[in-house]
Amino acid sequence: MGDTFGEGIENEQPVHEVHIDNFYIGRYQVTQAQWKKLMPENPSQFSGDQRPVERVSFNAVLEFAKRLTDANQGQFTFMLPTEAQWEYAARSGGRDEKYSGGDSFEKLAWCEENSGNSTNPVGKKFPNGLGLYDMSGNVWEWCRDYFMEKAYRYHEEKNPIYSKEGQDRVIRGGGWNTDSWSVRCARRLGFPSQFFGAALGFRLVLLKHPSPIISSELKIEK
Repeated sequence: MGDTFGEGIENEQPVHEVHIDNFYIGRYQVTQAQWKKLMPENPSQFSGDQRPVERVSFNAVLEFAKRLTDANQGQFTFMLPTEAQWEYAARSGGRDEKYSGGDSFEKLAWCEENSGNSTNPVGKKFPNGLGLYDMSGNVWEWCRDYFMEKAYRYHEEKNPIYSKEGQDRVIRGGGWNTDSWSVRCARRLGFPSQFFGAALGFRLVLLKHPSPIISSELKIEK
């Protein structure tokens, strides 16, 4: 984990090795169509069923994950990724990648330079090596960890998560309104859990299964 290219800031250091148990992760950021099947209203500023849902707080995302778990009648458990899970997936399974899928943000990410000042439908850029889309750009993504500038100094080697309570949660990936430097895989920020914004969404992970990591679309049935 961390800035292996020497282009980041102190909170992306030190570069360190971690080991993570198997997990599934959403192929796409959760869309507005998916959100509307389980939640009473669509909070997004940029309307469109295949655009990522945004303007969602951390607690609202937890409620969605709970409802999705309930809708699957206990067969699956959905939750936000840890920061370590997120970066492993973004870097195509731990590869040394600047952006999620390679070194060209133009091909891989919607950001300030090419987004048209809004979100875009998911899956329109190239995927990374795991078949995951938009892990660089489009919208920032909530993670489970509390945010601390020096969290990497306290990471355990196995399944790390920074759990000491604070005001902010980790967000990763950059968004449509940030520059290309901020959609790097190593970029990390903290955001107050009760706040929301038009460039902040999420994707979910599915745990408790025996298979290796693969990408998976969310299946929402009612």
